[in-house]
Amino acid sequence: MVAPASLPDGVLLTWYGDDFTGSGAVLEALEFAGLPSVLFLGVPSAALMARFAGRRAVGIAGDARSRDPAWMEANLPAVFAALRAMGGRVLHYKLCSTFDSAPHVGSIGKAAELGIGDVTGDWAPLVVGAPKIGRWQMFGNLFARSPAGVVRLDRHPTMAVHPTTPMHEADVRRHLAGQTDLPVGLVDVLALQAGRGGVALDAELAAGARIVAFDVLDQQTLAEAGRAIWARAMERPLFALGSQGLEEALIAHWDLPRPAPRLAGPAGRIAVVSGSCSPDTARQIAAAEAAGFAPLRLAAERAVEARGWGGELARVEAEALAALERGQSPILYTAAGPEDAALARVNGAREAAGLDAVTMTARLSQGLGHVLAVLVRRAGLERAVIAGGDTSSHATKELGCVALTAEAAIAPSVPLLAAHFDSGPPLELVLKGGQMGDAGLFALIRDGLAA
Repeated sequence: MVAPASLPDGVLLTWYGDDFTGSGAVLEALEFAGLPSVLFLGVPSAALMARFAGRRAVGIAGDARSRDPAWMEANLPAVFAALRAMGGRVLHYKLCSTFDSAPHVGSIGKAAELGIGDVTGDWAPLVVGAPKIGRWQMFGNLFARSPAGVVRLDRHPTMAVHPTTPMHEADVRRHLAGQTDLPVGLVDVLALQAGRGGVALDAELAAGARIVAFDVLDQQTLAEAGRAIWARAMERPLFALGSQGLEEALIAHWDLPRPAPRLAGPAGRIAVVSGSCSPDTARQIAAAEAAGFAPLRLAAERAVEARGWGGELARVEAEALAALERGQSPILYTAAGPEDAALARVNGAREAAGLDAVTMTARLSQGLGHVLAVLVRRAGLERAVIAGGDTSSHATKELGCVALTAEAAIAPSVPLLAAHFDSGPPLELVLKGGQMGDAGLFALIRDGLAA
């Protein structure tokens, strides 16, 4: 393990999140391990950086998960350059723990090519497993907890049929091979359990690997992966790929003394907007209704036409404000799970209008974010929730905040954040990935943990 005093001064790590919920999960892992961190919503100015001076980790939240390779080529190099200029031993490209990606959208392979570059010998570790949130990797295959138990990712009830990036291959090496020609190696669970992670890594690099995936099964293998990666990072700054499991691996190796947890208190009324099609979110919406929330379904198919969509947003905005006046917390949602008939209506309307799925998702998410901003302002809300990874990326920008910090714990990978603005007090904000949280999560966010 690493003694805290032996860690380098200043910024230890920087990261770019390919969606906002994942970016917040990294923020949570670092902050609650005792490493003050900040997440910006774009490349920060010097003045904005000065507002958050002294942070040990700095991130930039993005939406590359919903972008094509041409967009990534045009935009990611400048972001990576800005992060490298901040210092740090590791520059982390944060990807979803369910490896959401495809050759045409959210390509992890393209991000790797842009981050590693063409320098001979440059490589990137890849850590996707994160046991704390029910993600494990063994012999290169990714497994995830689901309502049916732990399943291989290509058999996961959500990821196997994901509308944008379905997972047809659980072996991360084979999945990546469809996105990049960079050779992908593996440090497997047996090497990590034997304490030979560094030796196995050396062998993979000697064999020509440019990306090296690390299995993760438990705390022991997590810490051994972190040990092997940090040893290399101390020799030379690294570009790295992975979920928040990368930070968890480094933290497990550093073995830092953790501060007492900060728990979220009650909020009274909150507002929730959801563009998630996950069955987990559907269960959470149903449980919230039973707990007194006011569910409000949007006719999402109307987003194909500006006037109709504006009218639909005005309708749910008025109904949500009325619910808040009654003391209820509204939930605005576009679908209740992957079997919802609304999805067929949305896709039919989208195809008839000649829109692609990425454009449609952006319209829906921006609309939800616009309504949420109105509810926060007009009802004086102090806490809000955005559900869905792609939804969070677009909707958070509509709020107008410039930075996020992690404030308190609610559920694993679902922290209570503070959204900071150019002026005025921060807003308590929760960004919930589709598959994160138990059924009672929304009521938990409203009622808090402190009691």
